[in-house]
Amino acid sequence: MINLFQPAVGDEELAAVEAVFRDNWLGHGPRTKAFEAAFAEHLGVAPDRVVFLASGTAALFLIAESLGLAAGDEVVMPSMSFLAAANAVLAAGGRPVFCDVDPRTMNPGREDVEAALTPRTRAVLLLHYGGQPGQVAEIAALCRERGLTLIEDSACSIASTAGGRAAGTFGDLAMWSLDAAKILTTGDGGLLYVRDAEQAARLRRLAYHGLAQATGFGYAKVSHRWWELEVPEIGRRVIGNDLTAAIGAVQLRRLPEFMARRREVVALYDRELADVPGLRLPPPLPEGHVSSHYFYWVQMDAAIRDGVAADLLAAGVYTTFRYAPLHKVPAYGSDRVLPATDRAAGETLCLPLHHGLTDDDVRTVAGRVRAAVAERGRAAGAA
Repeated sequence: MINLFQPAVGDEELAAVEAVFRDNWLGHGPRTKAFEAAFAEHLGVAPDRVVFLASGTAALFLIAESLGLAAGDEVVMPSMSFLAAANAVLAAGGRPVFCDVDPRTMNPGREDVEAALTPRTRAVLLLHYGGQPGQVAEIAALCRERGLTLIEDSACSIASTAGGRAAGTFGDLAMWSLDAAKILTTGDGGLLYVRDAEQAARLRRLAYHGLAQATGFGYAKVSHRWWELEVPEIGRRVIGNDLTAAIGAVQLRRLPEFMARRREVVALYDRELADVPGLRLPPPLPEGHVSSHYFYWVQMDAAIRDGVAADLLAAGVYTTFRYAPLHKVPAYGSDRVLPATDRAAGETLCLPLHHGLTDDDVRTVAGRVRAAVAERGRAAGAA
């Protein structure tokens, strides 16, 4: 089976884990701090603004809680997002309001976000679909004009930039997922960026029970009763640790290598699929934009999309569609009418894309896509 996603871990990551074992400290410690600092350098931000957490979802929940949402407060987000974003808003007492997207890029434009704003809107939560930054600068400007918090779900955009600026640094808060399917993985993990220094310190505390200070050996050097607790507000334990941070540090060093290969894979797909009748490839990036190439998506007549996916699965190629529209999920209670999102959801298929794919793998996938689209198209035409 040619997988949709696949991590690239090897001897370097194993050696980093071995070093942690030799030091006999697996918890939150110096390697966590070093990983945070290295990622902050990658983004071009101060190291105290980045927090390594147990998951990207944990980061979203911390962010949503930090908004202080009351009943009726709304957070606008594209319907084509991962469900963790909507779950976080609901769990914090708010209401997700879904906006439409461009049916080709799957990213919302400024006008899509603006159309969903109401007097109850407190924040905008923006996903960069497949790693493409989209209109992040324009939406950031809109949020500043309206006095709204901008949150960037950068799970897909670990290496994306717009105008030379890292995706995730346009808004007030951002998160990245480092789960096993992501470009940079720690198995499970997440990174949080907070623009405001005071808010960053607060969320760091909330990620570890809300403690104002550590209670272990390090604090014993500055307090004669280091076991006493100071808890200004209640938090939870969602911090990262040195074991996974060690893996992350290696993965971050290898990120340029990963991105170079992903660009090669995308270019090969573009060449191999350029002339397939009835198949639309991802639109070109705007000038000045760099994508992380997390997804490679193709679009076709909705009447054949599901059949093509089934044919590819039977032929040993795993595909999927991400992300299923959240405004269609009953649990979120949405009555929004989003025609572009609905159209894209019926026509789009994500093909295998990871830096472990060989050129032969890509040609195999492309050949099977070509055959499945042709066969299903003939069958649909004859019906």
